[in-house]
Amino acid sequence: MDETHPRLRRYTSVLVACTFFLVIAGGLVTSNDAAQSVPDWPLSWGRLVPVLEGGIRYEFAHRVAALVVTVLTAILALRLRTRLGYVALATVLTQAGLGGVLVRFLDPQAAVILHAALAQLFFGLTVMLWLSTGPRPSPAGAWPRVTVFAAVAIFLQTILGAAVRHGVIGPIPHVAGAVLATGLVMWASFPVLIAHMENPTLRRPAMLLLSITFSQVFLGIGAWMSRVANLDSAQPMPMMVLFTVAHVAVGSLGFGAAIALGAALRQYAPASPSLSREGMAAA
Repeated sequence: MDETHPRLRRYTSVLVACTFFLVIAGGLVTSNDAAQSVPDWPLSWGRLVPVLEGGIRYEFAHRVAALVVTVLTAILALRLRTRLGYVALATVLTQAGLGGVLVRFLDPQAAVILHAALAQLFFGLTVMLWLSTGPRPSPAGAWPRVTVFAAVAIFLQTILGAAVRHGVIGPIPHVAGAVLATGLVMWASFPVLIAHMENPTLRRPAMLLLSITFSQVFLGIGAWMSRVANLDSAQPMPMMVLFTVAHVAVGSLGFGAAIALGAALRQYAPASPSLSREGMAAA
């Protein structure tokens, strides 16, 4: 098994990258109002490859990316034969089925929001799979509660953001959630940086999580301002699409970074009493 870990690590890295591209592709579909450009599923206008024009380009690219990710996940799950692998496979299959429901039933709002939430959840699962194929210090401690809280807050922001984009709620709950998520990220990261700056295994995910979170705040402001500036536009403007898709994509990266920080603290806490006190209790 040890000999296959480097290859599994590389393979899982490809899966994470493809899943991130899938998140971007989904954001492009929503931001360009292309969700109903292909009215049938699993075929596209009755063909394997439709005429690629207008919104069909975004929707078809999203479907191809989803198929690639599903196949990659199935192969990995069968190779690992772990609970995490099977959960990831079940999640992506559910996501694919839900995508078909959205096409057939003309985007019911609850299904759209669930689709976005499952996409975020699946990205987090691929990050956990990637972490599981790397070095695993032993013994491993419990997941630090504040990193769990931070990850959950970021995940809930996905749901609130989708609800805002589809007009289910106003922006205030999403803004309040952003304040809460940012506070939890700072609570999780700062104690690690203060007490363990010399440890790159802990410093890097903490710095990554902080930098992504602060970038996400500015992207959120940009996405909202660009949307307000283009309220009277007949079609989505490039700047609004750019900010919105970047906001969605970086949100997924933040979710993954919170998981990575929690995993780092979980692995190293048993070997470090100070980390157990500060990284687990204070952080």
